Amino acid sequence: MLEKLLSLDTQLFIYLNGLGSETYDPLWLMITKQLNWLPFFLLLAYLIFKKLGAKQTLILLLFVAALITITDQTTNLFKNGFHRLRPCNDPSINTFIRVVKKSYSFSFFSGHAANTMAVATFLYFNFKSKIKYFGFLFFWPLIFAYSRIYLGLHYPIDILTGYFFGFIFGFMMFIIYGLVQQKYFTAPK
Repeated sequence: MLEKLLSLDTQLFIYLNGLGSETYDPLWLMITKQLNWLPFFLLLAYLIFKKLGAKQTLILLLFVAALITITDQTTNLFKNGFHRLRPCNDPSINTFIRVVKKSYSFSFFSGHAANTMAVATFLYFNFKSKIKYFGFLFFWPLIFAYSRIYLGLHYPIDILTGYFFGFIFGFMMFIIYGLVQQKYFTAPK
């Protein structure tokens, strides 16, 4: 069963990765770099600041930093535990797939997918009723994670597992944040 699943994963990766072309490689290389998302992050910070004010924004950003740390370290535990080769390093396929970028760490599961989904989930549940159309925030992890397949760095299961863990961690941090807000920052009645 596991072999069949991994075979389907590889076939889907080969198909999705093969959709790329050299014309769009620079765009996807730009998309995959976190630093290039800085204007988007600044826009999010501005929207949050407008809704919460300086003190509460700082507290929320501390929770985001803790969330990213937890998610990223969990990802590293899995990568170092499973030792799944990235597609770009897998000798059974790396001679015929599009390898646009190389990385020598392990593949399972995607830190890009996990971190972006965790932050998107956390922010979404905090602001879905406060910012109109905030659900569009989920395009960020979708585009960001697809870049990893496009570049030859992750299999689809790596991405989907990253999304799963990211969603779980983001939702758990939302619950914890709510409890902390209720206990320490809500005025008594």
